[in-house]
Amino acid sequence: MYFRDFFLKGVIQLKKKKGLLLINLGTPTTFKAKHVYHYLNEFLTDARVIDLSWFKRQLLVRGIIVPSRFRQSAKLYQKIWLKEGSPLLVHGINLQKKVQEKLGTEYEVVLAMRYKFPSVVAALEKMKQAAISEIIILPLFPQYASATTGSVHQNVMEYIKDWNVIPKLTFINSFPENQGFIEAFCERGKQYDLSAYDHILFSFHGLPERHIRKADCSNICLTKDCCQNFVTKNQFCYKAQCYATARAIAKGLDLQTNNYSICFQSRLGSEPWLQPYTSDVLAECAKKGIKRLLVFCPAFVSDCLETSCEISIEYAELFEELGGEKLQLVEGLNDHPRWVEAVCEMAKEIK
Repeated sequence: MYFRDFFLKGVIQLKKKKGLLLINLGTPTTFKAKHVYHYLNEFLTDARVIDLSWFKRQLLVRGIIVPSRFRQSAKLYQKIWLKEGSPLLVHGINLQKKVQEKLGTEYEVVLAMRYKFPSVVAALEKMKQAAISEIIILPLFPQYASATTGSVHQNVMEYIKDWNVIPKLTFINSFPENQGFIEAFCERGKQYDLSAYDHILFSFHGLPERHIRKADCSNICLTKDCCQNFVTKNQFCYKAQCYATARAIAKGLDLQTNNYSICFQSRLGSEPWLQPYTSDVLAECAKKGIKRLLVFCPAFVSDCLETSCEISIEYAELFEELGGEKLQLVEGLNDHPRWVEAVCEMAKEIK
């Protein structure tokens, strides 16, 4: 009798702990050229990032792209580097700490980077040692792309498949219209006087058009008006998800359709990428006499090279050269309180 009661009490007191793995793209360990060189090689030789054969990819990346870009990239990283380190890593650590504090002891919240450190392997090993019963994988990319979320999911599965005991795994695919995510960006935008700007841009990270076509099972993506509605047929299309995000933020800010534009930045190489290109839209705005632009980058939840440098410095200078007066970046979500809540909500929705 006493043994049974003791055993039952022990069973009742057994609490299963969940793991929440937050994964962002990655960052060099310092802004020194040698560290940027190694980071770019690891990042760009991923078959999901540059989807060519192994030999062609290695030849292109290690023989042409990285040797011609790593020194300039190092200078750009230096411009945005914080005293504490890489902005992407600093903001990620702050987010991880606040999410952990809010979720409490029932969760183990760990941050990882797909490329470089802290590594996905180290994060998963930490969860393995902690006897986590369920792991929620949350890539910090609101819109799904094979080159980002797809690569993260593959990386996790390649490592965890060899575990003797594989815990329950839940992969969060994307969250382009997640209420908390949208509200957090709206709150960021409301920090500015929207009426003081002539036009608003939603600038998303670009992708080669071939990536979209390879993922398009219904053959409707990249056709006329295919992104005007977010429906079953285009639900996995990166571009359609970007448009859905922009429309949701615009609705939250009470923006009229003619008051904002959607565009794509960070093109690499000469082949067609998603259009319209941000640089072209800037030129069109200047030609129309638009003087003040407010720019959201809702493909990035943390400020990084593509926001703090490409938008805030390079495109701001370009806009002024074209005749504009001011281009203002809306900061990334980083560790904004509403974004912290949104991450916690997404974790708790997993049953």
